[in-house]
Amino acid sequence: MFDIILIFQLIVLVFSVMIHEIAHGSVAFSLGDPTAKNEGRLTLNPLKHIDIFGSIILPLLLLLSSVFSGGPGIIFGWAKPVPINPYNFKDQKWGSLKVAVAGPATNFAVAIFFGLLIRFLNIPVQDNFFQFLSIIVIYNFSLALFNLVPIPPLDGSHILLGIFPIFSRKAMIFLQQYGLIILVFVLFSGGFYFLNGIIVWLFQLTTGVNLF
Repeated sequence: MFDIILIFQLIVLVFSVMIHEIAHGSVAFSLGDPTAKNEGRLTLNPLKHIDIFGSIILPLLLLLSSVFSGGPGIIFGWAKPVPINPYNFKDQKWGSLKVAVAGPATNFAVAIFFGLLIRFLNIPVQDNFFQFLSIIVIYNFSLALFNLVPIPPLDGSHILLGIFPIFSRKAMIFLQQYGLIILVFVLFSGGFYFLNGIIVWLFQLTTGVNLF
């Protein structure tokens, strides 16, 4: 059962990050930018979205770590960002903000849908089906919240720039230079553990099940 859960986590991760990027590209296309569509990125074919490190190397390393540790761990990663040209947007004022919000919003929608499915089907916690649905809910809430962190290259930085353009442009000059370094440092120093409490709360709110 442990191996099946790990494999399912990988599948959920791949499709969750994939629909996240497709959402960005689809909203951009609706706003007049065909860049993602022209490069074949508005597709459910995982091969079109693979990032060598984020989609293959990192998840496999985390998978091996889970296997050797003898317990299921979180397998994380990301897809290749879809190409966007904001100069093509019909809505120059809010277009970039709409595209940035689309990815996390899609993950929230998926998490809420499957969370409510658990609630209304009243699936027993001991049931394997509950575990599989829970993985979908937790992963999508995690991806949505993680991407809302206002550090480049995450979506939160683009959202901040869209809402507070004058204030955030000055900060973005610094963050665009050092954002990835800051992000890696925060990740490995455990700085995102505070998100766990929010994820647990959202899970309980949608499913009606307390994880602890």
